[in-house]
Amino acid sequence: MHFTQIPILKLAPRHLLAFAYEAWTPFRSYHPVPIVFSQAKGSSIWDPEGNKYLDFLSAYSAVNQGHCHPKIVKALLEQAERLTLSSRAFYNDRFPIFAEHLTSMFGYEMVLPMNTGAEGVETTLKLARKWGYEKKKIPKDEAIIVSCCGCFHGRTLAVISMSCDNEATRGFGPLLPGHLKVDFGDEVALEKIFKEKGDRIAGFLFEPIQGEAGVIIPPDGYLKAVRDLCSKYNILMVADEIQTGLARTGRMLACDWEEVRPDVVILGKALRGGVVPVSAVLADKDVMLCIRPGEHGSTFGENPLASAVAAASLEVIRDERLAERSAKMGEELRHQLNKVQQQFPNVIKEVRGKGLFNAVELNTKNLFPVSAYDICIKLKERGILAKPTHDTIVQLTPPLCMSLEELPEGSKALHDVLQIDLPEM
Repeated sequence: MHFTQIPILKLAPRHLLAFAYEAWTPFRSYHPVPIVFSQAKGSSIWDPEGNKYLDFLSAYSAVNQGHCHPKIVKALLEQAERLTLSSRAFYNDRFPIFAEHLTSMFGYEMVLPMNTGAEGVETTLKLARKWGYEKKKIPKDEAIIVSCCGCFHGRTLAVISMSCDNEATRGFGPLLPGHLKVDFGDEVALEKIFKEKGDRIAGFLFEPIQGEAGVIIPPDGYLKAVRDLCSKYNILMVADEIQTGLARTGRMLACDWEEVRPDVVILGKALRGGVVPVSAVLADKDVMLCIRPGEHGSTFGENPLASAVAAASLEVIRDERLAERSAKMGEELRHQLNKVQQQFPNVIKEVRGKGLFNAVELNTKNLFPVSAYDICIKLKERGILAKPTHDTIVQLTPPLCMSLEELPEGSKALHDVLQIDLPEM
């Protein structure tokens, strides 16, 4: 939606100023729902005019702990007054605390800190290639990374090179070589590629549940099959848990649903508690030490401010038992959404999810020309903030701190949109 398409007369002045600035000054790489955030707490959002909304997106799972969690904000403020940056040229006293929290919580020997999720994925690509050459003895410059169609790992050039999405890659060629794609959830196809190219495959990069594709859950047993195949063919199993990890799906990692241990795990989003950029790559020494000092890093990686925030973020997840809470609340949310589906079977094609990582897939043939974006606009008007995916899916991922009293508001708003608003659209 362009700025000129927004119904200007319905916008309050501070909203209007924000929309105008977005339209004329910064580069716009997203298609946001037209609402301006001014304040947030827990699962609630307020716009500049004081209107309250419930957050059913959680900044793409970056605020699992809730907006402006007091413990995380306290850690930020206290550290900001002491030391914010040391660079990688020197040590600081906060990173070791964060590193110990993270490695002990997930059972890995080492962590390599970065800033964004995409940086974490790029780090992993380099790590897998280096491991492939040094440990697996893949011939020089012949290492291959296998990824899944439907994946979303970021928007850098190396990462989009692994995508099957033409919209993600169009106009950005030539893409990086050394990648193969396989259908997500298809263990037979995966083994076929491993058999044919396994001597040159360094790693298999995947999301345990595909987020941007629309919360696509693989068949039961798929993650165990991936683990077995990676072990059989000596290929690194690399789990992108940036969106699914840190309690979002009802487990600390989505891979925990099948009790599998990847060789490499990428974390981000909720690791930062919605406050400052921080991501991390977890692996054991036999993998991580393939990268030597000077071969990879970041000026802001392991900075003390991010380390203090991330340590507090992990403590909140642990102390408030957010994984258990997500599992329980997710069951309740899907129960409510399934009731809505039963009332509108021609509109809602499927309700799916794990924990508080959920999606409602719409039957677009019966909705045309109405899209998921249009539904999200109407949800916003009813006080619920949700995200559309691929025109057909409404993603529902509220903060894990959302109360049992607030949770039904999402399904109620969806019901009212379909019953009252949709006939007029």
